[in-house]
Amino acid sequence: MKLNQSKIILILIGALLIGLLGGYGGVKLAQNQGDSSSLEIADTDTSGSGDADDDLPADLHKISQTFDLIKSNYIEDVDDKELVEGAIEGMLSKLEDPHTSYLDSEMMQQFNEQIESSFEGIGAEVSEVDGYITIISPMKDSPAEKAGLRPNDQVLSVDGESVEGLNVNEAVAKIRGEKGTDVVLEIQRSGVSDPFEVTIQRDTIPVETVYSEINSEDGKDTGVIQITNFSEHTNEEFTEQLADLEDQGIDGLVIDVRGNPGGLLDVAEDILQQFVPKDMPYLQIEDSNGNKEEFASDLDEEKGYPISVLIDEGSASASEIVAVAMKELGYDIVGDTSYGKGTVQQAIPLGDDSSIKMTTYKWLSPNGVWIDGDGVEPTIEQKQDDYYYSIPIQVTDDEPLTYDHTSEAVANMQVMLSGLGYETDRTDGYFSEETESAVEEFQKDNDLDVTGEVNEETGGLIETQIIEKIRSGEDDKQLERSLEELYQ
Repeated sequence: MKLNQSKIILILIGALLIGLLGGYGGVKLAQNQGDSSSLEIADTDTSGSGDADDDLPADLHKISQTFDLIKSNYIEDVDDKELVEGAIEGMLSKLEDPHTSYLDSEMMQQFNEQIESSFEGIGAEVSEVDGYITIISPMKDSPAEKAGLRPNDQVLSVDGESVEGLNVNEAVAKIRGEKGTDVVLEIQRSGVSDPFEVTIQRDTIPVETVYSEINSEDGKDTGVIQITNFSEHTNEEFTEQLADLEDQGIDGLVIDVRGNPGGLLDVAEDILQQFVPKDMPYLQIEDSNGNKEEFASDLDEEKGYPISVLIDEGSASASEIVAVAMKELGYDIVGDTSYGKGTVQQAIPLGDDSSIKMTTYKWLSPNGVWIDGDGVEPTIEQKQDDYYYSIPIQVTDDEPLTYDHTSEAVANMQVMLSGLGYETDRTDGYFSEETESAVEEFQKDNDLDVTGEVNEETGGLIETQIIEKIRSGEDDKQLERSLEELYQ
């Protein structure tokens, strides 16, 4: 049995899609995006009047009284709609819930378009975390991924304007934009002292969500399926590609939901119903009164081959629903602890093409565990190499990184060069003679002026090659570990 589709439709992770950024996580940084917290579409009609008015608090008249006072006495003209929307946003802000927000008609249009079509933006999921506008995950092959954005990166400013005090919707409005235009984000990354700037050219975000291949090693053919988000056609793609892998006689399967911020809940359900047998639920939902409902498949038995799931800190919401269900079914989960988004939101129409997106449910694992704020812990923890977590090299031609200097920037550069195979002898931030020799070797290999100093050109090329290496999947320690452990 599946969840009522007239109710819970989406499991997105956080706010509004940045337009929106380009995913289903918090807010998407893309032109035609929606939202990212578990979302329901409600049939509730709040446009009329009736007996419900009798249940309103006695002092609610203060709102209309304040409206009248402003209209009658304020020194400047104020738009009626802006006052009403301000009152709504003020009430919602008192809930102190980053996943609850007001969606005006334009935001709702973008949300609806995002479900059905491609969009333009930078391709990253954004939400509000601890008061900061935060990247949940860059999407595969997106401008955000190519620029090196990472999960948990905090956005401090957009095009030089601070986002402090802005809600996710307001921040999204600044980040989103048309294909071909640039946006400059100031980023604060965990473990790095100083913020840095990233210039990203907006583009059309690809709609493909499922990628598969066969890994042949040690006499075993393992199917690897990556799901980048849970969108309208994801289950069709997944089912077709899984069937193709099984027709080729795979011995095992790895499901990769790293960097997947979530998406349509019914798609996550469809996928789980292919793996979780009917003797255990694949999901539970809990309402505000603590009432729980379980949802199970009609599947008679599990697959006849071993399975593991890859997760990381960018795996959120619907991805976590899949991961924790497979974990409690007994399969290995490999990688880093996931994001931790365990609530469901409901989009309630207000009668004028606007809606309120409000947290109304918790989702729980098959065993009733609520992972909100904690995430799904892997059964096999595996980190990537250090260069996966490096940051852009911030240098200028006037102040290059040079011999005998010590700084965090030098340490970051050393990690990158080491990741590219150049022996720096150390990664502690001291620009040693060995580091200078490694820089010279890199410059020689790439037809640059051999100076031993890291200026803008050298630093930019080091950064570009590291990003390309990460995107290629080379030295993917998490996937390697998953393949190693699958048949143990």
